[in-house]
Order: sequence, then C-alpha cells, then structure tokens
Amino acid sequence: MQEQIEINTEYIQLGQFIKLANILESGGMVKAFLQDEGVLVNGEREHRRGRKLYPDDVIEVEGFGTYLVTKED
Repeated sequence: MQEQIEINTEYIQLGQFIKLANILESGGMVKAFLQDEGVLVNGEREHRRGRKLYPDDVIEVEGFGTYLVTKED
C-alpha cells in the first residue's frame, strides 16, 4: 500500500520530500542516507537530494515504505 504525500507546489525536491514524509528528520540525515542507500524514484535508483518530484511520482524507501506524490486540488 502506498502512502500518499500531498504537495501544494508544482514539484518538491527529494530531500524536502523525505523530511515532509517524516522518514528522516534532519537535512544531514537525509544527505547521508541518500549517499549511502539512495531511494527508488519511479523504479530508478536516485541519490540526489535535489531531484525534482512531481505529482504521480512513486518513491520507494527501503525499510520505510512506498510513497506517492499527490497534488493538492
């Protein structure tokens, strides 16, 4: 089951998304996690905090779950 994370902007950067989804709390933790582990964005491995995520993107974070970016109506 995917958890939906709603944004009210055109896109959100991956680092901000990870904090918004309450996966990790600080920017330093996010940076280290992405460098070491990375996440899957739409099935592709991603290590960049600045990766832009748009509505309908699917983010898989090992050990935490799967998330869907949705847009506020």
